[in-house]
Amino acid sequence: MSANASSGEAIADREVVITRTYDVPARLLFEAWSKPEHLMKWFGPVGWPLTLCEVDFRKGGRYRFAMTGSSGVQATPFGGEYLEIVPNRKIVFDNAFEEPGSEKMIMTVTFEEKDGRTTLTWHTLFASAAMKKAYVGGGFVEGVGSGFDQLADVVAGMRGREKS
Repeated sequence: MSANASSGEAIADREVVITRTYDVPARLLFEAWSKPEHLMKWFGPVGWPLTLCEVDFRKGGRYRFAMTGSSGVQATPFGGEYLEIVPNRKIVFDNAFEEPGSEKMIMTVTFEEKDGRTTLTWHTLFASAAMKKAYVGGGFVEGVGSGFDQLADVVAGMRGREKS
């Protein structure tokens, strides 16, 4: 079942929303989400860097990622399709692991800029409440938070290069 299919479950039972505010303009955050050279520096939890990062950043384009742990073992690749892209404002994409029976989730990332600061909101709609429970129980929120900490460092560096 896809995340936008009617599962009979309330959306609130299937969603996770994570918000973070950064001291940079939206365009820098958007760039950090759209280019492999930036994604590889921040996407994923500390200790699990992206070691596979294929991005065709356009509506209908696909992406494919894999993370590798400190033991050198690469996790199952995952990816999906970019469903909507509004420059500096919004990215919507689906996401699933590359294994039989994997359910898709829909990710919506928005960038709201005010006075040079940008609030990033990551909204995840899981295919089911059970899928949400499994991901949240497996550290999804903490992993995204860890990645967002790294994103802060990446965009601060991007801003610093702009000023020099």
